[in-house]
Parts: sequence; structure tokens; C-alpha cells
Amino acid sequence: MQKELGLFPLNLVAFPGERLNLHIFEPRYKQLVNDCLQGKQTFGIPSFVHKKIEFGTEMRILNVSKRYDDGRMDICTEGIAEFKVIDFQNPWNDRLYAGGRIEILTQDRQENAELTLRAIDLVQELFSWLQVEDKIKLSVQTPLHEYVHKIGLKLEEEYDLLQLPSEEDRLHFLIRHLKSLLPTLERAEMAREKIMLNGHFKHLDPLNF
Repeated sequence: MQKELGLFPLNLVAFPGERLNLHIFEPRYKQLVNDCLQGKQTFGIPSFVHKKIEFGTEMRILNVSKRYDDGRMDICTEGIAEFKVIDFQNPWNDRLYAGGRIEILTQDRQENAELTLRAIDLVQELFSWLQVEDKIKLSVQTPLHEYVHKIGLKLEEEYDLLQLPSEEDRLHFLIRHLKSLLPTLERAEMAREKIMLNGHFKHLDPLNF
């Protein structure tokens, strides 16, 4: 399905279901938000990655948490669906902000319980290494967007993840990433322990030949 949206390019990746708080201060984006509020419209956040505008997420405004005297706003938004930019115009029509035609991507949201459990186990292991497991509660019901920004993915990797066509593909992607990351943490911990022992007398068991 194609539609036209006002666009707010950002150097980040937002995922469907994710809530994103934004401070709006530029005149063009104050105009965009006011247009969306007045027309009860959505807008798009195309991710500015690899120095191009190509994929992003449609967003809806949940509320305006604060308005400032000079027109600035703090807004709470939520991701709806992934899209591909078909036609990007800046500025768009007679508005100050960018916009254009986008195509909503068809995504397979079907869950895979086995993969979900494997991914959550690995995320919990990572959080245990980072000593934040008490601050971030996880379960098999926890949606991907709740932890995807907290597991050490680069922006470009999050962007690749956004484009994958199914939840199963995304879980496989995350599992590969975590299986690669966790051994690195183990090696880093071993290096730290050796540094802490530097200069200390070592008690070593003799080898029997």
C-alpha cells in the first residue's frame, strides 16, 4: 500500500511498537507536528543511514507532554509500520518540512516460540554480563522493540534489521549477533582478570610429565 506522508528524517532507527519521545524545536518540524495534530495524521521517520533516505517507520503522535512559549514541544510517538520511500521531496508541496510517497512494507508478524525463547535467553545472558538484569525485566512476551536498542547493535545493523521481512528473520539476526558478542565479553573479562593479577605472586600447580 502506498500513501503520502510528511517526513522527519533522523539518524536513528525506530521500530513498530516502539515509543519514541521527541523534542520538537525546528520551525519545519513544529509545523509538521501541528499539521499532524490538526489533521489527526501520521508522519514518517526515514532513517538517515548510509547517507541516504530509503527505509523508515510510520509514526503516530500519542500525546504532547509539554508545550513551550516559543512553540517548542515535547511529544510522545509510537511506531506503526515499516516503509520504503518511493519519492522524497524536501521541502514537500507548500510546507517547510520534507515529505513524499512511501510504500508500507508487508511484514510477517507470526511468532516463533522456540526462537523467541532462545533470543531472550541470550539477551538475559548479556544483561547479566552487564549487571543490568535487575533493571530490565524480560520474558518470552517481551516484544523485540523493548530490547533491540540495548544489545550493542550498530545503527547500520539496526537499519538492516528493520528491513527484514519477518519476525523469524529478525530473531535469527539477533541470535547471530548475540552469539558473536557474548564470547567477546568473556574474553574481555579474562583480560581484565589478568590485568588485575599483574605483579601479584601466582600460585601455580606444577605439571606432571
